[in-house]
Amino acid sequence: MTTKTFKRPDGRKPEELRPIKAKVGIIPNADGSAMYQSGDTIAIAAVYGPRKMHPQHQQDPKKAQLRCTYNMLSFSVNDRIKPGTSRRSTEISKITEWALEPVLILDKFPNMVVDVFIQITQADAGTRCAGINAASMALAHAGIPMKNLITSVSVGKLDKNLVVDLTKEEEDFEEGEGPTDIPVSMTPEGEITHLQLDGKISPTQLKEAIDMAKKACNQIYEIQKEALTKSIEEKG
Repeated sequence: MTTKTFKRPDGRKPEELRPIKAKVGIIPNADGSAMYQSGDTIAIAAVYGPRKMHPQHQQDPKKAQLRCTYNMLSFSVNDRIKPGTSRRSTEISKITEWALEPVLILDKFPNMVVDVFIQITQADAGTRCAGINAASMALAHAGIPMKNLITSVSVGKLDKNLVVDLTKEEEDFEEGEGPTDIPVSMTPEGEITHLQLDGKISPTQLKEAIDMAKKACNQIYEIQKEALTKSIEEKG
């Protein structure tokens, strides 16, 4: 439930996304690449492969494997973060693989690997969702066989009010029941491939949150498609 009088810190409506920019083909030496920006959060994804899986004992004779690496640059946030792999980056890397793999057709490439490197160059919340959106476009740009794109967005609860595409200020909201953050990834048909819940929410509100995510993801999907179409037109 969202009250009609509720005002977000940046003036957006509860269901309103931050301004979005999307572009593919930004890294010339990658097989596929994309940039996805939501507000002040910027994610860049680069795809390499399919290529031979090394080490050899990790090869799967039935299909290629998807290997995602998520990383936040040291100066992507106001407080400098320690460079290198962290428990959080390892977790988000694995979540990204789970979110994307259901739409990939990898059985044509046995013993191979598709590497996706995601860099967060600027962060204002929603970084895992931005990374998934960028990676989805980069995989399509690389020509990896896909059933469809994956889109991702975060829905949050500020006290009793549901909102989409949270900022860092909203993520840190502590009044009332405290913050609730629900990152969701899905296909254009509404099939959910990834859902997390950090905080408290009733079953009724969770259903409403997922409905809000579906509407937001539909908007993101159109922007992803437009970026890919523009790239094809520019090549032609």
